[in-house]
Amino acid sequence: MTDYRPIIGITMGDPAGIGAEVIVKALADPVLRRRARYVIYGMNEMMAYAADLAEFDVFWWRDQYNGRVRAYPHDVVVVDYDHYSILGHAVRAPSKLGGEASMRFCLDAIEAAKLNILDAVVTAPIAKESWKLAGFHYPGHTELFADRTHCRRYNMMFTGGPLRVVLATVHIPLNGLWGRLNIGAVFQPIELMHQTLVDWFDIPKPKIAVCGLNPHASENGQFGDEEERLISPAILMARDQGIDATGPYPPDTIFLAAKNGKYDAVVAMYHDQGLIPVKLLAFDQAVNCTIGLPIIRTSPDHGTAFDIMGRNKANPGSMRAAITLAVDLAIKKHNRQTTPQPSPGASA
Repeated sequence: MTDYRPIIGITMGDPAGIGAEVIVKALADPVLRRRARYVIYGMNEMMAYAADLAEFDVFWWRDQYNGRVRAYPHDVVVVDYDHYSILGHAVRAPSKLGGEASMRFCLDAIEAAKLNILDAVVTAPIAKESWKLAGFHYPGHTELFADRTHCRRYNMMFTGGPLRVVLATVHIPLNGLWGRLNIGAVFQPIELMHQTLVDWFDIPKPKIAVCGLNPHASENGQFGDEEERLISPAILMARDQGIDATGPYPPDTIFLAAKNGKYDAVVAMYHDQGLIPVKLLAFDQAVNCTIGLPIIRTSPDHGTAFDIMGRNKANPGSMRAAITLAVDLAIKKHNRQTTPQPSPGASA
């Protein structure tokens, strides 16, 4: 057991959502607080309000945001962007100010991670409509983090219960899928998922199942030809690199095989193909990770839930799982970087 305690940044998400509540409820656990130190980029007013409703004592320090990121000596600190406090707890909808605030939280956390002030970042839910109202046109956290870290090869991965799922395409409409899905778009998540399973999950020889796009994986071309033209060639490319990838499999049955342990991960072709089974089996424990980034980023796999904000009804399970995974991965990364590697000429 390591004595190392990583520093985890947590962004509060849209102030009109349940971000403050799930953060407070997750970190109210002293066991989780002992495992790491935490810097929360958000609003102390909302955090204190959530703690009061849940009948938790305040367990954090407060530091007023002054326009720059820095390190903190505290176990838990809230960097307070109190100039956004006019949002208040009465607002339960997307807004321009909500978009400005949640974007600022993210940008500062990313900057702190790039400066090695943070060892990982956990993002509470944002409202994409709020970002749009504020003039930001990122489809979500994934694209923002990739852009700000200058990362060109990345994918969205979800882990929850018995499943690990990576998406070949993410925030695009179904009628735009055929302009975006190609051999490279299928090969990249296979390759990144393989490396992630080896490095993050200590699976030396992972088995990866690849979904088809069409019903019954087209059943030998009867329902489309994407399996033959795009997916099978990508699988062959992966296998040529020594990756144990197989498919394409019918999407309506392959997740059952993965649930039963036959595969270590599944590559899905589009958003809902992969997310429906994950949320069905592990809604309150699922975690969203961006693989391929130079920094660790995790997130709970749910939205802002504007309708229950301020009612003390939010389940913190997914946020707790996201924080736990971020801590685990940060410790693992630290251990890899600090463990002496054998010299090339050393005997086994």
